[in-house]
Amino acid sequence: MTVGILAHGVWLSCVLLALNQDVPAGIVALVVALQPLATGAFSGIATGEHTPLHRWLGLIIGFLGVALTILSRIDFSDSGSIFGYLIPLGSVIAITIASLIQRRTALKKNHEKDAIDLVLFYQSLGTAIALTFPAIFIENLETQWPVEFIYTMLWLILAVSLGAYALMWMLIKRMDATRVASLFYLGPPVTMLMAWIAFGDVLQPMDIIGLAVVLAGVSLTQVRCNGKEAARTCSP
Repeated sequence: MTVGILAHGVWLSCVLLALNQDVPAGIVALVVALQPLATGAFSGIATGEHTPLHRWLGLIIGFLGVALTILSRIDFSDSGSIFGYLIPLGSVIAITIASLIQRRTALKKNHEKDAIDLVLFYQSLGTAIALTFPAIFIENLETQWPVEFIYTMLWLILAVSLGAYALMWMLIKRMDATRVASLFYLGPPVTMLMAWIAFGDVLQPMDIIGLAVVLAGVSLTQVRCNGKEAARTCSP
């Protein structure tokens, strides 16, 4: 349940709170993109899987690709409060801790492996319990139900909370947390491509350049190490 509260509840809540504080979405995405770097920094301490030099290089390149893509679109005249800009850091901390806990659990030899659907059930239950209190005491259970809200909730429940997290936990069982976290870099540029296909949004030249840089960085983080010495720092 702890992983669920961190990965589902805290991560998404901080993102939505930051947007509610009028922080530009591009800034939020850029701050959240620090997560793979944070995972790489702490994976050695938390899981014993140290991040080799070439993966650090891939993480840095991937972050630069995200920065290129997002900074070219940010309207710097639209600024939120200082507090609002700090909120997305909560998402970074939460998803980093959740990923490392999940990976450390997966590495335990004597730990009984739970089915993905059971893992998601407990995590969703923990998130629901945690968010019940602010829903009651802050929002007084007041909800409006426009069609857009319903579609958004369906997407967040089915595609994100169930689909995306199921894939993420399956990957963490098979790969070290840093390699999995590097895939987060694909989020902003791929979202722009999806918006171009679905809504006709205009792609800027920097979008294409940023996507190419991200792909190069992520590809570098996925390279396996060879040799006995390298095996100590690389995932199997």
